[in-house]
Formats: sequence, structure tokens, C-alpha cells
Amino acid sequence: MTFNTIKQLFYGLYLTNSFGYRLRKTPDPMGKKRLRLAYSQAQLDTLNIAVKMENPEKLPQNGQYLIVVNHKSIIDPPIVEVSLKDTDIFGPWVSKKELYNSFFFGLFVRNAGSILLDREKSQMSGFFADVKQAVQRGESIFIFPEGTRNKTDRALTTFKEGSRIIALKNRLPILPLYIKTDANKVLKNALDDAKLKQEVTIVVGDIIDYKEKTGLETLYRKMFSLEEES
Repeated sequence: MTFNTIKQLFYGLYLTNSFGYRLRKTPDPMGKKRLRLAYSQAQLDTLNIAVKMENPEKLPQNGQYLIVVNHKSIIDPPIVEVSLKDTDIFGPWVSKKELYNSFFFGLFVRNAGSILLDREKSQMSGFFADVKQAVQRGESIFIFPEGTRNKTDRALTTFKEGSRIIALKNRLPILPLYIKTDANKVLKNALDDAKLKQEVTIVVGDIIDYKEKTGLETLYRKMFSLEEES
């Protein structure tokens, strides 16, 4: 572990917890959006990572959506937050129980606006009730449909069915985003070399109607030219 890695870990812990405390005292949704954006920008700035957007004209400025994003790195949420900085789109992230209990991320995740997904529970009614409440408040829902970080060499792993169910139950159009750059490799490079400047590209896809019968993963792969992999 390099000195820069240790330094970034401690600074990341400081940022995550200091913003977590501020978020806990901020009930206003747009106030939370501003704090989440400030946190995300600070994290990426200290790593010398910039975000570039492809198809920015496809990005809506407001409205409610199920935002689906591929997932390779722990910096994916900040990348998404920064990409939406000029919009009014805001809402909770669907977060695993492990993040709620995490020493590093727990305080931030619990207060930033998130919905707990506990796959160990036999009943998911509480989860879907929390999602419905967020939608009724006028918010969007952010989710990684792969369910967990993709640690393979493939561009995408199998989507869980829950994303489609959320869209159908709440009549949410689906806004697909694709982080084209392998953000995990970018993060590793940043931790190895503090002076290295890098760029991550995120691509905006076409909005998908929640009533669309074709499978979400199939549509996502076709939209971003990701071939089926055996």
C-alpha cells in the first residue's frame, strides 16, 4: 500500500463522515442533493478524476426516473452524482445492508438518502414500501441493477429482476446510464499516482418506458453496444 493510498483513505474517511453528519442535519431533499454533489466532487477532485458525458442532450433536466447504472467501482456513485449536477433529478440510492453497517460509508449512506436492501429477508414488502414513499415524495430511484460490483473482466454481469419490478410498481420511466470507463482501474491508478490526471466517461442512454416488455438487461446491452458474453 503506497503512502498516497493511505493518505487518500484517511481523507476519504474524513469526507465521508463529515458530510454524513451534515446530511443528518439536512432534511430538505435538494439540500441533500447539493451536499451529495459537493461530497462527490470533492472525492473525485482529490483523486484528479474528471467526468465526461456522452449524449448530454439525452439527459432530462427534471422528472422522476428509475436510474440504472452499471457498477464496477466504489466511485461509481460520485461519478453519477457529478453527471447529474445540472439537473433537478434527485432521490435515494438502493443500498445493501453491508453499506449501512460499514465503518467507512455507514454514516454517509444512512443519511444521504438511501433505501436499505436486505436480501437476507424473506419478505421484501418493507423495501418496496420505502421505494413507494420516495416516489410519492417526487423523487427518483437510483440502482445498480447488477446488484453488486462487477469484479469480472466482462463489461456487464447479469441484472437482478428487482429493477424492473421497481419500475413497474411505481410507473417510473427508466433512465439508463453507462459508465464506459473502467472506474475501478482509474481509481487504482489514482491511488498509485497522486499527480496523474484521468477522465471517466459516462454515457446517457434513451429513456425506456416502464411498460416495455423486452428484458432490461437486453435493452441496456443493445443501447450501449455491449455484446452478450458467455
